[in-house]
Amino acid sequence: MQISRILLLIILIMQLITLINVTIFQGEWNGIVLFLHTALFVTVLAFYTMTKNEK
Repeated sequence: MQISRILLLIILIMQLITLINVTIFQGEWNGIVLFLHTALFVTVLAFYTMTKNEK
């Protein structure tokens, strides 16, 4: 899988998490959403760094 597809997939997941938090939970889970966004960002950054170093 190309890195660009993985990055776009993670962005889509982050947007869906935000949408669900705002529409279903009325923003009550902002702390959990922030944690998930941060964890996804750090994971993708590590994955990107690993694949960039392999080339």
